[in-house]
Formats: sequence, C-alpha cells, structure tokens
Amino acid sequence: MALTHIDKQGQASMVDVSEKVQSQRQAVAQGRVCMKQETLELIANHGHKKGDVIQVARIAGIQAAKKTSDLIPLCHPLMLSKVSVDFELNTESSCVEITALCKLTGQTGVEMEALTAVSVAALTLFDMCKAVDPGMTIEGIQVVEKQGGKTGHWRKQ
Repeated sequence: MALTHIDKQGQASMVDVSEKVQSQRQAVAQGRVCMKQETLELIANHGHKKGDVIQVARIAGIQAAKKTSDLIPLCHPLMLSKVSVDFELNTESSCVEITALCKLTGQTGVEMEALTAVSVAALTLFDMCKAVDPGMTIEGIQVVEKQGGKTGHWRKQ
C-alpha cells in the first residue's frame, strides 16, 4: 500500500519506499454481491446469455489488481507474484462472495491491489447481471488479512 506524503507546500507525493527492506507481503480482501435467488441460480447454472459470469469477473479482478497504480493516484506500481480471485455462491444469503489474494516480494504492501481486485470483480458481476437484476448490492469490501512488512501478520477479528 502506498502511503501519501504531504510536503511543506501542501503538495501530495508518493512516499519514498527505497529504504524499506524487501519482504514477502500478502493481502486478502473480501466483498460480496447480493442478488435475487433467480440471478444467483442463473450464474450457478451458467445460464447467462453473456457467458460465464464468474470467469469473466475473475479475469477482470486479476487484471484490475495488476493495474491498481493506474487507477489509484500515488499508489506504487508493483510486480505482483500472485493474484487469485475466488468466488463462493452462497444460496443462504443469495450472494456471490468474492475473495482476492495478492502477493509479492517488495518494499510496500498489496492491500490496495487486493481491494481493487475484489471491487472490479464485483463491478463486473453487477455489470453482467444488471439487466436481469438491477437491484443487486455490492457490500462489505474490506481487507481481512495481511502479512509482511513492519506490521507483520494481521487478521480482521
């Protein structure tokens, strides 16, 4: 995660991380898209006329993680070593649960990349299904775990 620095003139700039020690860093983010039961069944049965909604959203999430520094001002461009975006169809809550994991060896964390992956995967699901279910909601996008760097291992309680 890039930290923002405000100089004496009040100008924002990227934080210089060149003095930070490289370490293995990893972040996990989650979120969900809630919808009508019929929409969830359409996704589960691969019945959407636009194709496999989950696979399109997975690729979109991975691609978004790789482009995070193009989307978020002052965010450092990172050489990610792993990005995974996984989905669970929760019939009880009628939601698609999204989990993204981003990993690298570097001088700054990957929380923003994991959050961006979940966000864009959720937006892709919404975009592909909005014609059949315009009332969907995107909820709970958050970092749930991170490892590496000065903070070490952190997990949301």
